[in-house]
Amino acid sequence: MNTLKQTSNRYFWKIFMSCLVVIVMLSACGGQSKDAANEAAKQHKDRQGQGVNTADSKDSLVLAIGSEPESGFDPITGWGMYGSPLFQSTLFKRDNDLKIVNDLATSFQVSDDGRKWTVTIRDDVLFSDGEQLQAEDVQFTFEMAKRSGSTIDLTNLTNVEAIGDNEVVFYLEQPQSSFQYVLVTLGIVPKHLYNETYSQQPVGSGPFTFVQWDKGQQLIVAANPYYYGNKPYFQHLTFLFLQADAAFVAAQTGVADMAYIPTSFSEQQVAGMRLEKLNTVDNRGIVFPYTAVQQKNEVTIGNDVTNDLAIRKAINLAVDRQVLVDGVLDGYGTPAYSNVDGLPWGNPETAFADGQVEEAKRLLAEHGWQDSDGDGIVEKEGVAARFTLVYPASDVTRQSLSLAVADMVRAIGIDIVVEGKSWEMMEQHKYTDAMMMGWGSHDPLETYHIYSSSYAGVDFFNTGHYSNEQVDRWMEKALMAASEEAALPYWQKAQWDGSTGLSANGDAPWAWLVNLQHLYLVDEKLAIGQQRIQPHGHGWPVTDNIDQWKWVDN
Repeated sequence: MNTLKQTSNRYFWKIFMSCLVVIVMLSACGGQSKDAANEAAKQHKDRQGQGVNTADSKDSLVLAIGSEPESGFDPITGWGMYGSPLFQSTLFKRDNDLKIVNDLATSFQVSDDGRKWTVTIRDDVLFSDGEQLQAEDVQFTFEMAKRSGSTIDLTNLTNVEAIGDNEVVFYLEQPQSSFQYVLVTLGIVPKHLYNETYSQQPVGSGPFTFVQWDKGQQLIVAANPYYYGNKPYFQHLTFLFLQADAAFVAAQTGVADMAYIPTSFSEQQVAGMRLEKLNTVDNRGIVFPYTAVQQKNEVTIGNDVTNDLAIRKAINLAVDRQVLVDGVLDGYGTPAYSNVDGLPWGNPETAFADGQVEEAKRLLAEHGWQDSDGDGIVEKEGVAARFTLVYPASDVTRQSLSLAVADMVRAIGIDIVVEGKSWEMMEQHKYTDAMMMGWGSHDPLETYHIYSSSYAGVDFFNTGHYSNEQVDRWMEKALMAASEEAALPYWQKAQWDGSTGLSANGDAPWAWLVNLQHLYLVDEKLAIGQQRIQPHGHGWPVTDNIDQWKWVDN
């Protein structure tokens, strides 16, 4: 293991210097064509030889596929929430059809009242230190996660009990069909090793083991010899933490076998690499303040323009989502009409014909919005159709979407003032200004968090303070259903039941805009298996099936 660390350290600095030199060379190309810049990079690579390309090492990969997890690799604090926890195993997992299947669990039962979940676990699982994983480790993990108040919602969990070595009983305050998703998400940690430094040096029962983390630079992992599942083809992985431009250079120079890239790099051909385009529910949309301006618990909430249903519906109608996909995302995305497009609990009826400027104008006029002073902005009862839309200033995609939407709705007499702010400043404006937000999860409970009246004003969930009693009832029925499958029609009816709903067909508290495609440059000889629809970009969801990755001749 020490030899591996030393080799990887030398390897990292070789990568670093190679990327640095190429970046300088590309910058120096100035007025040269893109082809000339690529040729300069190729010449540099040729001079360096093939030593930096791990394709020559049949059991190793170098990946630049996402950002560094700030809080480390502890599932209790959120690691693995949007993808495989890599080092840890979960009780259940999703297959390529997003159906829940066993992982550590061999079976489960739910009591008739839906409040007692009994899970039986495998008896042949070892942590990477050789100690057996037992029911008490599962109990400990969930108790710690509940106590910590982490990003995983365990508020409905009242108690966890280990029965012998291989049975765990979860007691819920209320029935919750989506509780099994929590069992999909939370990686199990070893009770005997868990301490305040666990996130920096994790131990688990997943397909890979932790070797070394050089913060701000790289993570090195190795295949877990004790792993009970499909043995990974690759024995060593190096994750490079690079900005988008540096990740592209790492792929271009053969340093990285796979790199996550923004759309701005998508048209540049890289020899020996292919472009993988993965569909997602990593969405972007506008959440509107839903109420009129008012004081609630000494906090100002609401907006006297966006609280008008006609304004929200008109914006949804006027925005041409395909134009946003083509213009802002360079075609790498899909129009979004909900936060769950393409997922089993999504409702296809939420889609509608958009880009309808004249219909949007008619709707506004029908509800009393007229341009009485000829300034191009409609008014109603002395209030101009003008409001502020804020976005995180560091996010170019959200900025571009905000500006494009503002331009589109100007044609129907609505003036959106676009402002980029820090997340800290957005926190101060989240109840009174519209916000460009993004979600996207394999968990139906996310819909509940975004739209339920019980989550109004909680963190960045229901910031618009949306409330509809019938929608709340449908979602409560979904949560209290006997299974995830039984809950599906209730989630769908919450979106639109034919008369009301949380979608643009109903109350339109959001204007969902686009689902991003995640773009990766991948070595043409690297097979990454069947990829399922991807969640939000946090974490490394593309590695969910990493035990299926391998080198191939074609």
